[in-house]
Amino acid sequence: MSKKNTLHKRSSSNAFKMIVFVIGLFFNMHAFAFFQDTSSEYMQYEGIVLDSETNKPLISASVSVNQTNISTVTNDEGEFLLKVPKSLTNSNSIKVSYLGYHDKVISFSDFKEGKLKIKLNLSVTELSEINIDPKDPNALIREVLKKKGTNYLSDNTIMTAFYRETIKKRRTYVSLSEAVIDVYKNPYESRKNDVIKLFKARKSADYKKLDTLTVKLQGGPTSTLYIDVMKNPEILFTENMTALYEFSFGKSTKINDKYIYVLNFKQRPNIKEPLYFGKLYIDSETLALTKAVFDLNLENKDEVSKMFIRKKPKRAKVYPTQASYNIDYRQKDGKWYYSYGRIDLNIKINWKKRLFNSLYKLNVEMAVTDWKKNTEKESIAARERLKSSVVISDEASGFSDPEFWGEYNVIEPEKSIESAIKKIKKQLRKLN
Repeated sequence: MSKKNTLHKRSSSNAFKMIVFVIGLFFNMHAFAFFQDTSSEYMQYEGIVLDSETNKPLISASVSVNQTNISTVTNDEGEFLLKVPKSLTNSNSIKVSYLGYHDKVISFSDFKEGKLKIKLNLSVTELSEINIDPKDPNALIREVLKKKGTNYLSDNTIMTAFYRETIKKRRTYVSLSEAVIDVYKNPYESRKNDVIKLFKARKSADYKKLDTLTVKLQGGPTSTLYIDVMKNPEILFTENMTALYEFSFGKSTKINDKYIYVLNFKQRPNIKEPLYFGKLYIDSETLALTKAVFDLNLENKDEVSKMFIRKKPKRAKVYPTQASYNIDYRQKDGKWYYSYGRIDLNIKINWKKRLFNSLYKLNVEMAVTDWKKNTEKESIAARERLKSSVVISDEASGFSDPEFWGEYNVIEPEKSIESAIKKIKKQLRKLN
């Protein structure tokens, strides 16, 4: 095997540890209900972020409290709920940002009863000058990697993050797990792995909809943490990445009112192993990667299935039909850090001697909602660390505590999730 292929194989094997599916029989059911939290020390602010012209919701828009590390993101309906300490509401404001739109700063006093509609204006920009030779996009990505130590967090940090994973059978939610976690993150130039401690978790599953089949996700929050490509560059930025990928410039844009280079990439035609294609968004001033959106090439179904599927029934063929990734970074005090990660996966199960197949949509997402420097050099004991082999739905338990999340920020559930949980609650009442 050539050196080029050896390097690629090594990077691919690491990348596909992000998500592994476990498929087997089920025997029980758990359920929970959503509750809204209130705290005397915190204020809650609800809003919906929309395109000012089309009124379409803006998904995964960043919502942050100025001059702090407190933040959240909008859900698939553009909605958010932000919990802010009362001590910060007098002298601060909220900033809303989204790719290709102008930022908007909102005063806390603008929030009244109900959800505040926040409309962002599209930003159409063209970069007049470029400091990197536009004929050589490979030079740009090399500069991004060279400046990693300067651009990204150089301190040990402790991050609070919210994690959610969902499984839908066609259009119906059948499983949902959520967790608040602590991430002990090492400097970006450190070779040490970031570690996770599970703080709180809960789940709901309607296994009657799973047709005697349980689809589980292995990896949990470690999956979304691993796709931080600036901390774990082996996912995309291998030593021979220019031999594996074709890079080209796209139309420039704005993020957080900063001018952004857009770099397109796709695997070269001569590379047969499944690789990625997508876009990298690079800050024109600092040359820091601020966002990455990419998909896995699924043309080789059998090879991709081997990478994702850990266990399956003998009478079924299981393979992914979509694998999409979305990564966002935010800047604070001149340093960038990983703030949001999302993975969307669709799988198809073809059964022998059955007329119809089963289609599942799986989503995992994690948003960093607060962080601080780890000045005391706190660490997590090995026995308390969340392992990469974890199945988070097995770690969580049902609950009925209305103060479960307390002061912690979470990604607001969509109406379809809320509806699914209401149905499960009705079923439980009938059983009782």
